[in-house]
Amino acid sequence: MYRIVKKEDLAPNIKKFEIYAPLIAKKAKPGQFVMIRIDEKGERIPLTLVDASPEKGTITIAVLEAGKTTKKLNSMKEGDCIANVAGPLGIPAEIAHYGRVACVGGGVGIACIYPEVKAFKKAGNYVVSILGARTKEGLILKNEIKEFSDELYVATDDGSEGFHGFVHLLLKKLIEEGKKFDLVVAVGPVPMMKAVAGTTKPHGIKTIVSLNPIMVDGTGMCGSCRVEVGGKTKFACVDGPEFDAHQIDFDLLMIRNKRFVEEECLALNEYDKSCACQR
Repeated sequence: MYRIVKKEDLAPNIKKFEIYAPLIAKKAKPGQFVMIRIDEKGERIPLTLVDASPEKGTITIAVLEAGKTTKKLNSMKEGDCIANVAGPLGIPAEIAHYGRVACVGGGVGIACIYPEVKAFKKAGNYVVSILGARTKEGLILKNEIKEFSDELYVATDDGSEGFHGFVHLLLKKLIEEGKKFDLVVAVGPVPMMKAVAGTTKPHGIKTIVSLNPIMVDGTGMCGSCRVEVGGKTKFACVDGPEFDAHQIDFDLLMIRNKRFVEEECLALNEYDKSCACQR
């Protein structure tokens, strides 16, 4: 069992959990993820590692409430235990000295980009962080990311803070103003990552994105997380989760991510009814 040491509200429907998992904490690296199962009857879901402390024996994850399992997880309290946490999984991010690196995070993807911002800065890069959310309330971990950023920009869909518009349009504006980037790393919703890839490709800027497709086991056996990269089939759990953004078939990825929408809605509705009956 994996005990929840600390729980924190990051934004509406987004919680941050610090979980006691000493063996995972010793091995975890930026870009990797864990598979979580709340209880014996629960499904497995992949969640990116936001941070890890080998000294405390803890890992940190951020959870966006999107379906039954994430809603149930976000209802758990400090001291509660999670049945299974497997990891660290996936290939770690390629952290090296590139020069000028732009780290782009959208929504809960901001939490996922945080460990890479730290790692790229510690590797000697000039780090420009670009954060995007629907509203200013969704700009999570802004101060933490600012600490390791040489420059920080924010974009909100409604204009409540920073640039008024989508995050890829802010990136486009910075490039057009003459800012040079040797590498762009983006994490967020699939449409956002596709837009970032479309923004950087004409300029020949190497761009990496972290994919989070539907996964069942997270070890390459089920094949559920397959994605098309450069015309070849890859498995996000073992070949990724990070890939060359300019090689990904994002349209196919978005179609595959909608395979179980009906079942997901049914499960969430049943869970909500169950919770209502227990009140």
